[in-house]
Amino acid sequence: MKTSIFILAFLLFNTVAFSQETEAKYDEALAKSLHADEYGMKKYVFCLLKSGSNTTASKEESKKLFEGHMANINKLAKEGKLVVAGPFMKNDRNYRGIYVFNVETVEEAKKLVETDPAIKANLLEAELTPWYCTAALQETVKIHDKIAKTKM
Repeated sequence: MKTSIFILAFLLFNTVAFSQETEAKYDEALAKSLHADEYGMKKYVFCLLKSGSNTTASKEESKKLFEGHMANINKLAKEGKLVVAGPFMKNDRNYRGIYVFNVETVEEAKKLVETDPAIKANLLEAELTPWYCTAALQETVKIHDKIAKTKM
C-alpha cells in the first residue's frame, strides 16, 4: 500500500512539474546585441574545407602552413568573425573541416578565407555558402573558452 501511494505521488509530482511552462522569456537586449531577427536567427556563411590541389608540399612546409592556419582561426575567432571551426574525422570525401563565418555575404567570407595560409598555399580549398542559423551560435566561442582545459 505504501509503495502504491509513493508511486502515485511520484507520478503526480512529475506530471505537475512537466506540465508547467518551461519556455524561456524573450530577452530583447540580448537579441539586439546578437543581431537576431524576430525568429532569433541571422545570416552566416558556411565554409566547407576540402583537400586542396597542392600535393607536393613537404611535411615541414605543411606543418608551418597549418600552424599559420590555426593562428588565423584563433585570430578570426577573437575578432568575432569566426563562430565555429573544426576538423572532420577521416572520411573518403576529402572533407577536411568547416568554418562558420559571422558575416552576411559570401564576398565578406572570401576576404576572410584569403587570410588563411593553408588555403593560400592550396593545401585546403574553401567552398562558401550563405547559411541561416540561430544568432546564439555567436556565443559558442565564449562558452568554449570556459570548457577548454588546454588551448589550441
